[in-house]
Amino acid sequence: MQPDGLAQIPDKTYFKIGEVCDITSIKSHTLRYWESEFSVIKPQRAGSKQRLYRKVDVENILKIKALIYEKGMTLAGVKKILAQGKKAQKSPQSGSVQSKKILNNIKEELLAIQKILT
Repeated sequence: MQPDGLAQIPDKTYFKIGEVCDITSIKSHTLRYWESEFSVIKPQRAGSKQRLYRKVDVENILKIKALIYEKGMTLAGVKKILAQGKKAQKSPQSGSVQSKKILNNIKEELLAIQKILT
C-alpha cells in the first residue's frame, strides 16, 4: 500500500484477473459484475478468452472501489460521477473559452501596437 491509501500498481502492460484481485482486494465475481455496470472497465481478451486488464482499468477499479467503500456511494451515484468526468473531458470548459477570448484581445492589441511602431 502507498502512503496515500492507494494500492501500488506494478509497471506492466496487462494484468490477469487474479492479479487485479490481489492489487485491488476485490473479488473476481465483483470485478466481472463491475465490468457490466461501468463502461470505463474494458478488459481485453487473450486468445485463451482470459481477461487482460490494462493499468487504466486497474486505476478505474480503484476509483470505483474508493467511491463505493470509502465514500459510501451507490452504483448509480458512481455512474453519475464517472459520466460527469467524461463530459468534463469532452466539452470545452467556460474558463478555457474565456481564456481564448482574452488571448485574442491581447493578440489584437499587440498587432495594433506593432502597426503603430512600424
